[in-house]
Amino acid sequence: MTNRFDRHAQGVYIIAATPFAEDGSLDLESTDRMVDFYLDCGVTGMTILGIMGEAPKLSGEESAQFATRLLDRVAGRVPVIVGVSGAGLDPMKALTDRVMAAGAAGVMVAPMPSLQTDAQQKKYFAQVCQTLGPDVPICLQDYPMTTKVNFSTETLLDIFRDNPQIIMLKHEDWPGLNKLDRMRAETGTDQIDRISILVGNAALFLPQELQRGADGAMTGFAYPEMLVEVVRRHQAGDVDGAEDLFDAYLPIVRYEQQLGLGLAIRKEILHRRGVLTSPKVRAPGPVMSAADHADLTRLMARLDQKLAALDT
Repeated sequence: MTNRFDRHAQGVYIIAATPFAEDGSLDLESTDRMVDFYLDCGVTGMTILGIMGEAPKLSGEESAQFATRLLDRVAGRVPVIVGVSGAGLDPMKALTDRVMAAGAAGVMVAPMPSLQTDAQQKKYFAQVCQTLGPDVPICLQDYPMTTKVNFSTETLLDIFRDNPQIIMLKHEDWPGLNKLDRMRAETGTDQIDRISILVGNAALFLPQELQRGADGAMTGFAYPEMLVEVVRRHQAGDVDGAEDLFDAYLPIVRYEQQLGLGLAIRKEILHRRGVLTSPKVRAPGPVMSAADHADLTRLMARLDQKLAALDT
């Protein structure tokens, strides 16, 4: 059984895509191949059924089926965090119980859009913790561009102090480097226990976030090996080497970051790399144009050239 994640979790927890066949059904064979690909890339852990994992487009039964298949394939080799966000606490509890029993390392919860005051935000996460039970580790996702919920640093610190089972922050605020500074400086103290901080935003600011104290990345960039190596170099003290490698990938990082289209680009790259049989995004979702495909072909070819030059 996989160990549950803790306050010192670090490295790369890749946000896994949810593979679909061309008819929109779950593609479980691609799921197995995707797990093997991520493990071969050296990821520390995986996160599934998040916002970029198209969780809102899955039924409860599909979510459980996908999670169980992926957990079976991982077979305890790395921790797997499962997104369980939703409008109701009862379905959240049901999915949490099912995936924890199947070997999940913990769950991730994003706020509902209606949580617009500090008091509402604090009350909601207290209710989540009470509902899920004290033995379930929780990662709080702070992604205001998508959730439309803005957490102040003070409110986040209060939530972590008052709910000891929330032990990880997925930091995706933008601009958010100064917020990250404070979260790192004001946790791990006599007042608030240390938390693991993993960063998202498609890794667009990863080198700077690592330099500000992030423990690693939790994003779904379609070249996980870059994330793994950048974090490894940074942890080894090779800050410039980490940033040099990141810079080679930056055009694709930036291209994949396009809000609304990025998921289609990410799945297309994974399809071209032989991971997904189909790049299908379940409706409603973005579709790449012919010009988008041409852009991506050029960017991927240029990346190959840059990596070859770095190796010489």
